[in-house]
Amino acid sequence: MSSINVGKVVFEVQARALEAAAGRLDDSFDQAVEMVLNTSGRVVVSGMGKSGIIGNKIAATLASTGTPSFAVHPAEAYHGDLGMFTAEDVVILISYSGETEEVIRLIPSLRHFGVKTIALVGNPDSTLGRNSDLVLDVSVEREACPNNLAPTTSTTVALAMGDALAVALIERRDFKPHDFAVFHPGGSLGKRLLTRVKDVMHTELPICAPQDNMKEVIMTITQVGLGIAVVVDHGSIKGVITDGDLRRALYNHDSFDGLTAANVMTHSPLTINEAEIFADAENIMLKANVTSLLVVSQDSALSGVLKLQDANRLN
Repeated sequence: MSSINVGKVVFEVQARALEAAAGRLDDSFDQAVEMVLNTSGRVVVSGMGKSGIIGNKIAATLASTGTPSFAVHPAEAYHGDLGMFTAEDVVILISYSGETEEVIRLIPSLRHFGVKTIALVGNPDSTLGRNSDLVLDVSVEREACPNNLAPTTSTTVALAMGDALAVALIERRDFKPHDFAVFHPGGSLGKRLLTRVKDVMHTELPICAPQDNMKEVIMTITQVGLGIAVVVDHGSIKGVITDGDLRRALYNHDSFDGLTAANVMTHSPLTINEAEIFADAENIMLKANVTSLLVVSQDSALSGVLKLQDANRLN
C-alpha cells in the first residue's frame, strides 16, 4: 500500500472513531459542563505519556477561552504537586485503559481533598472510571497504528472530547472575540482581535448612483479595484453590486442595454460599524460566505469597505 493510501486510511479510521464518539455523548457530557461552570476553582488536567500531552493541550484551550485551567504531571503531583489542588477544583484525569498507575494513585488524595473528578477513559468500568464522579467515554474500535498499539485514534478522540468541552463552555459563558483578545494579545491573532474595522477598511469608495448604466458601474468597479460597487442615493446605501451580480444580470438578460445599477444590485447588503473589531467582521463574512462588508459610521453613513483578504494585512 502506498504511503498516500496509508495516510488516507488513518484519516478514515479516525473520522469513524470521532463520529462514533459523538454518537455516544450523553447526559454525562452535560453534567461535566455544569460541573466546570459551577466550580469556583480551576480545572486541573492530568495524564501520563501521550495522554499527558493531550491533557496539556486541553488545559491550554480551556485557559485561553475563559476557564482557568492548568496541567499537572501525575507523577509530579504524587511527589509534591498535589499542593496545587484545592477542594474547589475540578480534575480531568485521562487514561485510555483507566488503569494507568500514576493516575490511579491520585484518586485517594483527590477524594481526601474533596476534589470532583471527570475521567476520560476508553473503559468506563475501569478503576479510574468506577472511582470518578463523571465518565466521558473516549473508547475506539482500534488504533490507526497497524499493530493496534501506538496511541493514535484514541488520543485524537480524547483531544476532540476536550475541545468539545471547551466549545460547550464557550457557548455557555457567551465568550466573545473581545474576551478572547484579553488572552491573545500577541501575533496576528491578537491583531485580529484588537484591531478595529476602521483601522484596516478601504476608504476609496466605489460609489455609483441607482440610475448609472452598466458601463458606468463596471468602470467604477474597475477603477477602485475592490470587486464591488456600492449604490448610494442621497447619502443612503441602497445596495451593492458584485461580480456575481453582474454575471447573474448577463445570464438573465441578452445584454446590459437599458439596465441600471438599481436593476442589478443586491438590496440590503451586509454592513458593520467602523468601531467593531476586525475579528467580528471576519466572522460575519465567513458565516455569510461573502468577501466584502460595507462599513458604516455611527450615523449609518458609508465610510469604507472591508475585504476578507484584509486579514492578510494583519499578519
